[in-house]
Amino acid sequence: MLITSSRALRLAFGAEEPLPPGTVAEADIAAAEERYILPVIGRRLYERLLAGECPSLVDDYLAAPTALYTRILIQPRLDIRTGGCGTAAPYAADARPADTEPLRARRRALLAEARTLLRRAARHLAAHRDDYPEYDPHRDILNRCTLDGDFVQSA
Repeated sequence: MLITSSRALRLAFGAEEPLPPGTVAEADIAAAEERYILPVIGRRLYERLLAGECPSLVDDYLAAPTALYTRILIQPRLDIRTGGCGTAAPYAADARPADTEPLRARRRALLAEARTLLRRAARHLAAHRDDYPEYDPHRDILNRCTLDGDFVQSA
């Protein structure tokens, strides 16, 4: 994986949202990388990064979007709990579960931030092709037409 579970927690949640260390599993990060990061950077560059090469690329450009996409994948699991009595929303004496619309708004904001950071990484890769010959901008999924809200964007 490109980042550790503890780093994903620090980058995606921050100090104001403390969560226990086991909240993010390695499988969560692997799923986020497979679904969101790999289609942009490609398998060859991904394997180079997993081998420990180009740590600054991971640190400066890929760690934050990986952490945010990991959060997007696990957030539903944090918003509900499954136990012996079925599925329920957590409820504490000093807090109550968020309504549906704020949850959707938060998800949209997380997706927008993660996409923006991943596009930043793709621009860096394209601008430094000599440093990352494994990166193929023609196979980069971001170099296709996308919809962000009411805006059509093409790379």
